[in-house]
Amino acid sequence: MLRIGMLTSGGDCQALNAAMRGVVKGLCSKRDDVEIYGFKDGYKGLIYADFSMLTSRDFSGILTRGGTILGTSRQPFKLMRVPDKDGLDKVEAMKHTYHKLNLNCLVILGGNGTHKTANLLREEGLNVVTLPKTIDNDLWGTDMTFGFQSAVDIATDTIDRIHTTATSHSRVFIIEVMGHKVGHVTLHAGIAGGADIILLPEIPYDIKAITKVIDGRTKAGKPFTILAVAEGAISKEDAKLKKKEYKEKLAKENILRLLMNWRSRSRKRRIKRCVSPFRDILREADLRVHMTVCLQQESEQKQQS
Repeated sequence: MLRIGMLTSGGDCQALNAAMRGVVKGLCSKRDDVEIYGFKDGYKGLIYADFSMLTSRDFSGILTRGGTILGTSRQPFKLMRVPDKDGLDKVEAMKHTYHKLNLNCLVILGGNGTHKTANLLREEGLNVVTLPKTIDNDLWGTDMTFGFQSAVDIATDTIDRIHTTATSHSRVFIIEVMGHKVGHVTLHAGIAGGADIILLPEIPYDIKAITKVIDGRTKAGKPFTILAVAEGAISKEDAKLKKKEYKEKLAKENILRLLMNWRSRSRKRRIKRCVSPFRDILREADLRVHMTVCLQQESEQKQQS
């Protein structure tokens, strides 16, 4: 008898169900003596022995279904050695569940944090097979993680749709794309969607270079610019700051933004304010062309007037 435990951990993304279906279908096509134990809500199910016995029939019809039929949750790797509120040792609890069910292997689908915990279990003597799940495409040992291409397709479609409005209204659009530490999605989507400027976390940007591009396009008769910006993009000036100093700077800017929002609402005045973390880019762009900052704020102003 081959006993396999399976779980999905971390944020959900495209193709989780399809990947699990592929694993089960592949196993069942080779052997008839397979038992599948599906742990609910990620590592939480493994820790607290919350699981269901599954068969190949449970994985039929889920190829195109989004999310994960097992459920998922975030269990930070740095807290795995920290006992829970009842004093339970999480690592020992996972090992106990594994051995109690007499599993031959754990199949774990997840991203960076999930893989760190999976490696921890491997070091504890458990048999573990992992599948690289993350839209960021930032896991070592694989050319492409599942979920990445779908994320690129959606981001590309968004950038492509912005072109019409940007051209019609001669505006600068900053499209923030997910990517805190790596910019693979932003890079691929920006190229495919025809963004004029692409900013990545790996390469600190120069505001003067951005200004030069916007000015150059305006002089060339193209009074609109589309920027694809990864959420972790940072200026050269900020990149020189220590991590603590940079966090303090962001905190001060957020407090100032909240105060401006409160003042504008209390006085019922239309105070132009920036809600984007890329304020330096917004300021420079606003000096050159009409700027779109936040569609939600525009709708709020219309309601107030």
